[in-house]
Amino acid sequence: MPEMNHEDETLIAPPRETSESTELPLDGPSPHVELVEGSGPHFSKVTQSLLRFRLRIATLALGGGFGVFLVWHLYLFFFDPTKNQNMPLLVFHVLVVLILAVTGFFLCPKCDTNKSILRMQEAIVFGLPALFFLIMQYDNMAICAEKYGMLQSPAPTWLILIFTYALFIPNTWQRAAMVIGALAFAPVGLGIFSWATNSACATVLSEDMSLLPEVFLIMVISGATAVMGVYTIGTLRTEAFKAQRMGQYHLKRQIGVGGMGEVYLAQHNLMKRPCAIKIIRPDKERDPNVLARFEREVHTTSKLSHWNNIDIYDYGRTDDGTFYYVMEFLPGLSFSELVKRFGALPPERVVYLLKQTCDALEEAHTLGLLHRDIKPANVFAAHRGGQYDVAKLLDFGLAKPINGGDDAKLTQDGTITGSPLYMSPEQASGDKEPDERSDIYSMGVLAYYMLTGEPPFNHSRPIKVIIAHAHEEPLLPSRINSAIPDDLEQVVMRCLEKDPKDRFQTAKQLADALAACQVYGKWTREDAASWWTANEAVKPQFEAEIAANA
Repeated sequence: MPEMNHEDETLIAPPRETSESTELPLDGPSPHVELVEGSGPHFSKVTQSLLRFRLRIATLALGGGFGVFLVWHLYLFFFDPTKNQNMPLLVFHVLVVLILAVTGFFLCPKCDTNKSILRMQEAIVFGLPALFFLIMQYDNMAICAEKYGMLQSPAPTWLILIFTYALFIPNTWQRAAMVIGALAFAPVGLGIFSWATNSACATVLSEDMSLLPEVFLIMVISGATAVMGVYTIGTLRTEAFKAQRMGQYHLKRQIGVGGMGEVYLAQHNLMKRPCAIKIIRPDKERDPNVLARFEREVHTTSKLSHWNNIDIYDYGRTDDGTFYYVMEFLPGLSFSELVKRFGALPPERVVYLLKQTCDALEEAHTLGLLHRDIKPANVFAAHRGGQYDVAKLLDFGLAKPINGGDDAKLTQDGTITGSPLYMSPEQASGDKEPDERSDIYSMGVLAYYMLTGEPPFNHSRPIKVIIAHAHEEPLLPSRINSAIPDDLEQVVMRCLEKDPKDRFQTAKQLADALAACQVYGKWTREDAASWWTANEAVKPQFEAEIAANA
């Protein structure tokens, strides 16, 4: 059975205290369930400030140009009777200049304008001139065709808008392609419209069939060049961000993306030590709840000192307000990547890794912390201290104090929090307050996945998985992988009991049960070293990069 692609997603639903109903439907997506994983296009404060600054320059440039052209337009209207007297066009010209001036005023450097308003101002700055050009050129084409029997190419005027947009507006190349494509098509569409609606223009265009193809080629080449320029500039800006120095750290490249943050490979400038820096996602930085969770993750993880819990080196905030924390970098693979690449793991290796994970979890529980998001993506088989297959428990972003406290308010009672494939029945239903035994259930699901290559419930919809955890009995893992010993299967199935009272009550009890299995001790450090060396999975590109900078 293929594994569903929601494995690494974390689910957070609103609490029942809200006025809206949070009852989970039996089928279809729930409007109250948010699956957060990955990130969309970023719109950070730096990019927002840059867009405001560049948009203001573009507005002033276009406004100044239209203002100078307005003086000439007024002169022709009042002092040159041979020219066409088009009062509506003149009025519209005055309005364009005034609106550009007002828009430029509201784009002041100190104004804290949000994304939607900036995009609306962008549409005004480039949309109004485009509309003016269409009306003016249609009028001029009709006059030229009727009086002189000829037409001028409308392309040069549009090139001004296209390259002004490409040069001044920070953008993704996909969005730039949409805007520039519309501007590039405008003169071609104008020619076709003039041909269809004006007999004089149709006559001229019929006699000279080369005009429209020439305009089309000019606009296609110009538009493609402009989009390529936007792509190049955007790439340079992205690389500059990734290579920037954050305090005493030099960012190398992005190595991960999560619901709250992005993780970068980095290096301490003085010690030349590789590390991982987690930065809060730009689109989340204004959410006080996200900031609180991010800070709680730092404080929670920093309390942990066990060998199998990840180490936190530093925490801070940059001058532009970006929150980050620095942790040890882990060469190796997550349990998720390990199974995806190599399939179900041998039972003896599963016991070896899970026993260490239990030790890490025991420390967290002893300190009064529930993890609540144990899943294959959050546990690493790392190379540390000259040893291989060192289990590392990560991502305490959803951790919660067992005995409540101020931090507990960040996740209210009755919420559904966790990863659908790995959450306990009490997390799935929200009827009971999760405790240490909830993490034990997730450990059972983790063991099931490592032994079989798939989770116990693998429905196509997350909501069905949640319901299955609450009400369905899983298939025995030995039915999927007959190599699983009976005693290990009994340990896994006890972890997966629906009633918390029927599970192992502590992480230590689970660790002791794993240690009592017949396969315990059959996977050794030497076996781990041989396996990793044979697969060469612990020599990623970052080692060469760091060695080159040492």
